[in-house]
Amino acid sequence: MKVVILAGGMGTRLGEETDLKPKPMVEIGGRPIIWHIMKIYSYYGFNEFVILLGYKGNQIKEFFSNYFLYQGDVTIDLSNNQIEVHRNQSEPWKITLLETGLNSQTGGRILRARDYLGDEDFLLTYGDGVSNVNIAAAVAQHQASPNAVVTMTIVQPEARFGIVDNDEADMIREFREKPADDLGWINGGFMVCKPGVFDFIDAGDATIFEQAPLAQLAAAGKLMAYRHHGFWKCMDTLRDKIQLNHLWDQGLAPWKTWD
Repeated sequence: MKVVILAGGMGTRLGEETDLKPKPMVEIGGRPIIWHIMKIYSYYGFNEFVILLGYKGNQIKEFFSNYFLYQGDVTIDLSNNQIEVHRNQSEPWKITLLETGLNSQTGGRILRARDYLGDEDFLLTYGDGVSNVNIAAAVAQHQASPNAVVTMTIVQPEARFGIVDNDEADMIREFREKPADDLGWINGGFMVCKPGVFDFIDAGDATIFEQAPLAQLAAAGKLMAYRHHGFWKCMDTLRDKIQLNHLWDQGLAPWKTWD
């Protein structure tokens, strides 16, 4: 089963970083977040990836093209124009990098991957979120649900603000941190899809996957939820990046399920 990763957006809310690089290349612990995402899938045995490029996609191409150089010791013989890589530590990954257009929406990008996926189920996620979600369990639930065209991992986001109860005189009578379960469930990515999902995406680049396609799937009873109660974090802002790096630096990264 192949893993499709949406990696083409501009990441405008992380402008401090994404002025210079695509969002999936923003680093956690010295590695691009897309590397962390791929390691999550690889832990469960999914090692074939289709990465949907857009904004500054050449940087992602260059990273994987030079992966051997980044990971190993290197001898460069300028007189013979030869490079020898020593003690290389690579990954068992096969990666297809697709140019899906600078301004394409998510549905348009996903549709471009159709010819590379064949008539098989595939995994789908975003290039900016990490989690300790049990991918194998999500796949098992999907395969056990014959009506599900898409099984979406749903999560409860962390609460960022405290809650106050105040009276008519604006005296605060109670303050408490808002628990995550007060916030409801949201799309956490980490989806499992049947090829039939393409029938719900209009041709062209303007379709936003999270709007009409998912709404139509839900209305048709073909959108299944996989509830994840563990860690999930999307890197939307500089604050999120700092938090994720702090967890990594402290050795407390819950998404690091690999050795």
